[in-house]
Amino acid sequence: MAGRGSPMIAALYVETGGCYFGLPDVDPWPVERDARLYAGPWPVVAHPPCQRWGRYWSGGPSGRMRRIKGDDAGCFAAALAAVRRFGGVLEHPADSHAWAAFGLLAPPHTGGWIRADWLHGYCGWTCRVEQGAYGHRARKATWLYASGVELPSMAWGAAEGDFLRFDQGFHSADERRRAIKMGVCQRLSHRQRASTPPAFRDVLLTIARSNAMQETA
Repeated sequence: MAGRGSPMIAALYVETGGCYFGLPDVDPWPVERDARLYAGPWPVVAHPPCQRWGRYWSGGPSGRMRRIKGDDAGCFAAALAAVRRFGGVLEHPADSHAWAAFGLLAPPHTGGWIRADWLHGYCGWTCRVEQGAYGHRARKATWLYASGVELPSMAWGAAEGDFLRFDQGFHSADERRRAIKMGVCQRLSHRQRASTPPAFRDVLLTIARSNAMQETA
């Protein structure tokens, strides 16, 4: 049951023991539970894997084997279907190839919500936001897809402050390692890059919770 009178939210594809754990009104689905199997009934916050949808879907300069774009074992498709069916919000890196693959319109760089898939008969909305505005150590530009919820105003545009970069544009893994060793750049670990700041998590939960509040009103 949801705690403290708040509607329960299912957090899909989240890190085991991460920021969605330990909350009384959140049902976390880490890799061990296989979020593709989620069948409701609560609204969702979905963080489907992005490795095969991002800039380096092929593995990047250090990749040892050729990958297939979009080969995520159906995780994004399942997450999108859950948001559309139960209401909620989905998060992915900005410029994710999944948007085009699933017929979603790309949001404007400057921010603001736009209709994402009305041409295909759905009622989803999408926007671009930087998680650096909510406490991430990098800008971490992000695209959101939301359906069946209230759409809040967010920290649109470029986040203010000095941020670490995810990638410095190196042409090989050796070049990247040399730059790190010489102190040319400071890197974030994979876990730090993938982490969701608590303030941003709370915004996503509030968006998803607005669906449940509408249903109980």
